[in-house]
Amino acid sequence: MAAQKLYAGAKLREVRTRLGLTQKAFAQRLEVSLPYLNQMENNNRPVSTGVVLALAQEFGFDVTELSTGDAERLVSDMREALADPIFAEADPPLADLRLTAGNAPHLARAFLELHRAYRQTHEQLASLDEALGRDGTAMQVSPWEEVRDFFHYCDNYIDAADRAAERFAERMDGDVLRSGAIPFEVDLADTSALRSFDTASKTIRISSHAAPSTQRFQLLHQIALLAHGDLLDATLDLARFQTDAAREIAKIGLANYFAGAALLPYGRFLEAAQETRHDLERLADRFGASVEQVAHRLSTLQRPGAKGIPFFFVRVDQAGTITKRHSATHLQFARFGGACPLWNVHRAFETPGRFLRQLAETPDGVRYISLARDVSKPGGSFTAPTRRYAIALGCEITHAGALVYADDLIPAAPSAYEPIGISCRICPRRTCHQRSVPPLESKLSVDHNRRDVLPYQVD
Repeated sequence: MAAQKLYAGAKLREVRTRLGLTQKAFAQRLEVSLPYLNQMENNNRPVSTGVVLALAQEFGFDVTELSTGDAERLVSDMREALADPIFAEADPPLADLRLTAGNAPHLARAFLELHRAYRQTHEQLASLDEALGRDGTAMQVSPWEEVRDFFHYCDNYIDAADRAAERFAERMDGDVLRSGAIPFEVDLADTSALRSFDTASKTIRISSHAAPSTQRFQLLHQIALLAHGDLLDATLDLARFQTDAAREIAKIGLANYFAGAALLPYGRFLEAAQETRHDLERLADRFGASVEQVAHRLSTLQRPGAKGIPFFFVRVDQAGTITKRHSATHLQFARFGGACPLWNVHRAFETPGRFLRQLAETPDGVRYISLARDVSKPGGSFTAPTRRYAIALGCEITHAGALVYADDLIPAAPSAYEPIGISCRICPRRTCHQRSVPPLESKLSVDHNRRDVLPYQVD
């Protein structure tokens, strides 16, 4: 097998520049012609074995640096940047990226800096648009973000769907699988899909591997689509989404909302939540639901005239990415990036099956109690992957007396409240030991003669 040719023009130029030699002088020391050196530095020819040996013998150069260094990192960084939706039409082959990293590393770095500046400006504009409530002139959001904002600005409570689901639950008296209760045949099958519906035979197939609470939820989702489709469409008409994609995504969200509201009907669930002092496990057992379904439902109890405690609810994956979010409290989640690393939701993965409690304070001085727990979703077989998430449910400390989880925590000294933020990019805390990036709106100062937890100071 032929040996792989070594193209390292950028590194060769870097070595020459570091030594302070002209091309002519460098070529003489390497015992090659000036044109040959020029071709190697421009990656028109590979670095020869003789040059590699001369670098080691004449300059004591570690020749392994020729095949390592920044090139692969630049390629990796460019691939990540090009994954941005703004480059949806651009799909340069890997060979082109390697050529750019090898031949024009300064151009590659300039591209990365430009993309980084674009993302930073995009986040700043999005934050300003959200803060000022601007519309029309704001940057067009993605369909997913548009749907997320729809539920957010509805306070995650859809009255018509909620009341229809409650009436349905009353007719079923809690038994979703009761004969005649659903307008299709049900088949529990050994299938990887959670739910699939055959319109011709009017048969729904539900995965037998799914938890009973998930099976009921999926049945209710299909009922929402078939028996209450007109209600869902009317709600979507009022929302006036910008794109068909956003409308279709929102329809899934509304059907899910109906399913959750039917599984945990508003009046009975609110009464049970107050009676059990919001004990998630007792509520899950009473209604045949999962802990995640209960926690999510608690964050939607915002019916006018019969509101529950204003909770925030969030679900994150193991990478810290927020996959579900809602807040009826002052706490709002960042639109971009992950959640604060000091928040106990991230530690829930370390203690599977246990509830973690945290007293926390945000930069605006508001104090919260936060409850976190991991939630795993097995695939149903040895070879099927397990989906792992963590959820957090919390409220302002003024409501702590209504939570069973706060009994031995309150009252607490001010030092018991951990300082958390929204995300590093918009958090004003100057001395946070877990800060990953500087805040967008702050100036930085660097003292080369002093190193604290961070390599810079936030002014």
